[in-house]
Amino acid sequence: MNTIEERLAALGTAIPDIRIPRPGIDLSKWAVIACDQFTQDNSYWEAVAKTVGGSPSSLNLIFPELYLTENRREERIRAIHQSMAAYLGDGTLSEPFKGCVYVERSSPRHQCRRGLVLAIDLERYEWQGDSLPLIRSTEGTVPERLPPRMAIRRSAPLETPHILLLIDDDTDSLIPALGEQAKKGKNLYRTALMLGAGDISGWALDNEAGWQILAEGLEELARRSVARYGSPGGSAGEKPFLFAVGDGNHSLATAKAVWDEYKAACPDSAGLDLHPARYALVEVENIYDSGIAFEPIHRVIFDFSLGEVRSALEELPGFSVRAADGPEELSRMVASPAAGNRYGLIGGGRHVLVETAATGIATEALQPLLDRLVDNAGLSGKNAIDYIHGKDELLRIAEASGERPAVGILLPPVKKPGLFQTVAGSGPLPRKSFSMGEAEEKRFYLECRELFR
Repeated sequence: MNTIEERLAALGTAIPDIRIPRPGIDLSKWAVIACDQFTQDNSYWEAVAKTVGGSPSSLNLIFPELYLTENRREERIRAIHQSMAAYLGDGTLSEPFKGCVYVERSSPRHQCRRGLVLAIDLERYEWQGDSLPLIRSTEGTVPERLPPRMAIRRSAPLETPHILLLIDDDTDSLIPALGEQAKKGKNLYRTALMLGAGDISGWALDNEAGWQILAEGLEELARRSVARYGSPGGSAGEKPFLFAVGDGNHSLATAKAVWDEYKAACPDSAGLDLHPARYALVEVENIYDSGIAFEPIHRVIFDFSLGEVRSALEELPGFSVRAADGPEELSRMVASPAAGNRYGLIGGGRHVLVETAATGIATEALQPLLDRLVDNAGLSGKNAIDYIHGKDELLRIAEASGERPAVGILLPPVKKPGLFQTVAGSGPLPRKSFSMGEAEEKRFYLECRELFR
C-alpha cells in the first residue's frame, strides 16, 4: 500500500521543509506584499522600506517589480542572494520543520480567507504547448517577463512564495477540515500586516493525521475533475485538472523554467528527482472560499491619447460609446449587467464608456487590440501597457498629470463559476485577466524554503 507521501506525490504535491522567522523577529516588518503589486506606485514601496527600516524583512529577499527597469538590477539581485544566505546563517530563520502551514488571512474587505502552504511538483505543471497537466495556467504567460525573474531564482539559497493555486471544491470542505486538524497543534505565527492590509495567522500541519486528510481530499477532487472537465471535444478527460494558478502565474512559470534549465545542465546529478528546485512553495486556496473575490486587472496604456485608444477599440463587435459624468458614474456603468462587455476609458480629464457585443471574459476581445495598437506604433508592450490591481490605483494613475500621457481602461467584474471549465475546455485566458482580490489583499511573504544549497 502506498504511503501518504507517495499518494501526495501522485497528486503533484509534497510536504515541504519550511522555515519561518525565529521567535523575537517582528513579523509585521518581516511580512511584505507580493512583488508584482503597486507597480506604478513608488510611494507605496517607499512606505514599505520606511516601515521595515533596518529590521529583518522579506523585503530584502524580493525584487519589487516597480524597480525592474532600473539600472541597478544585477546589484539588487546580488543583494537579494546575500540576504538569503545571511538569514540562513545568522539565525534569523528558525530550523526547518517538515509540514504544511494552514493559513487564515483577514483584509480590509474580507474577514477570513483560508489556505494551505505546501510544495508542488513542477514536473506536473506546464504553461507551454497543448499538454493537459495536473497543474494548469489560467492566464497566458509572456516569455519576455521570465528572464529577470529567472535571474533571481537561479542559484537562490531560499524561496518565499506569493503563488496562489486554486482547487475547485464546491462543497468547501477540504481546507476547513485541514484547519480544524491544524488548530489542534502549534500556532506558528500571528501578526498584523503593514500599511493596513489586515492580519494573518498560521498553524503547522505536521502530522500524518493531517496529511491523511489532505491526501484523501485531493484524491476525491482529482476524481471529480476527471468527470467534470472533458476534453475540448466534450468526452470525459483521462487526466485530472486539480490545481489552477490563481496568482503568481509568471513566478510559477519562472520556477519551472529554472528547474528545466537545472535538469538540462546537471542530468546525472545524484538525487536529481528530489532536488528542492523540482518543487515550488505555494499556497492552495479554494475558489469557493467566501474570502476570495475575483477582481478584474485593469489596464493602463501609456503614450496614447484617449481618442487613439477609443479608435483602436472600434473593431469590437457592437461598438458604441457614451460619456460618463466622472469616475464614480463610469464605475457604476461598467459594473452594471449587460449582454456584452463594457469598458471604461479614463484620460485627459474625460470618462467614456465603451459598450460592445463581445461576450466571454473581458480581456479576450480587448487584449489583442491593445497589443496591435502598441505594435503598430513601434512601441514595446512591456513599457506601454501596465496591469493594475484596484480601481482606485487605476484612477490615480490615469488622472495624474505625468510626463507620459496615460489612458486607464476599467474592466467589468469577473465571475468565479466556470473558471475551471473554461480553462479545461479553451486553455489559458489572456494574460492578466483576473486577480484574486484587490492589491492589498495579495499574499504576503512569510514562509521560506531552502532552494539551492
